[in-house]
Amino acid sequence: MAGVTGVRVRVPASTANLGSGFDTLGLALGLHDELDFEVVPDGLVVEVGGEGAVGVPTDERHLVVRAFRAAGAHLGLEVPGLRLRCRNAIPHARGLGSSAAAVVAGVAAAYGLAGRELDTSALQLAAEFEGHADNAAASMFGGVVIAWTEGDRYLAVRVDPHPGVSPVVLVPAEESSTHTTRGLLPREVPHGDAAFAAARSALAVHALSTDPSLLVNALDDRLHEPYREPAWPATSRLVRALRAAGVAAAVSGAGPSVLALPVGGELPAGVDLEGFEAHRVPVDLGGVCVAPLG
Repeated sequence: MAGVTGVRVRVPASTANLGSGFDTLGLALGLHDELDFEVVPDGLVVEVGGEGAVGVPTDERHLVVRAFRAAGAHLGLEVPGLRLRCRNAIPHARGLGSSAAAVVAGVAAAYGLAGRELDTSALQLAAEFEGHADNAAASMFGGVVIAWTEGDRYLAVRVDPHPGVSPVVLVPAEESSTHTTRGLLPREVPHGDAAFAAARSALAVHALSTDPSLLVNALDDRLHEPYREPAWPATSRLVRALRAAGVAAAVSGAGPSVLALPVGGELPAGVDLEGFEAHRVPVDLGGVCVAPLG
């Protein structure tokens, strides 16, 4: 896309951890923010509509702009001015990867304007903003991702999800802070709980890609969900109620949303969803998309 003076970016939401896959497993969701980046003669104009339209900064502090600038510096991309229009559908501060999606959008736009394909350095740039790559990799690549670190390097691989994986996201009105909920986690966990998590996270990869009937067991967790319950007790109650009804369920990211993966994509009757809105969304298979603006 060399010579292009504007790009449109479509970036998916994501859910991460997926039970015991803490900071490791991610799944891209068919819920998208759409952003237009237009190179202009000078200055910065940021327009935000939809989710997060009230309260987000509209100057250089905007997360999308910060990510765009960081990627531009990495690529040697210089723009005299920028006009950014955001149409947001991903709920903010609900555990659905809104910040990772914003960062991926900014990075992808810079790569698009520079005429470059997204590569491992793009994931590195995006993951550095959050300190882990699970959400960013899911938004970048789509499907199921497995993320890990090697020293200060962030890496990820994509896995094709089984077509029977049918997410339902249950979103409450309350917001949550990843920084706050991360602070509830202990520095150490019992060896038995670590072994439990290792087994369940490995099983989750198999269940998500090959045999969704195993998801009810695969999404169980002792690594982070019990410690975070004081931050969102209603979330924990709903996860337990869904599991008791035979539905695979987990806290989505840092919460307070809940990810459910019911067989056939339909929740059973009788589960109390008070305080939560249910959204049936597909798995996003393609990840972030960048196209010339025209």
